[in-house]
Amino acid sequence: MNVGVCYAQADRQIWLRLEVPEGSTIAEVIELSGVLTQYPEIDLESQKVGIFGKLAKLDASVKEGDRVEIYRKITADPAQVQRRRVA
Repeated sequence: MNVGVCYAQADRQIWLRLEVPEGSTIAEVIELSGVLTQYPEIDLESQKVGIFGKLAKLDASVKEGDRVEIYRKITADPAQVQRRRVA
C-alpha cells in the first residue's frame, strides 16, 4: 500500500512516498522510509508521531494513503510568541 512520511525542521522538510506491506505500523513505516538514517536527531522515544495531524502511537496500523508525521519538539513557548506579535 502507498503511504507518506513527513518530517520538518525549522529550515527544511522532507516528504517521502513509499510502498509498505498491508498491516504495517507507524514505526515500521518510519523505519522503511529511511528518514531515521537521514535525520539521526529523530528520537522516536521522545518525539510524538501522528497521521494527518492526529497523534498516534508507534504501534498503530496505517492505511492506504495515510501520511505519517514525525513531530519535532517545540523550540519556543507559544504564549511568548503570541506576546511578541501583540507588542
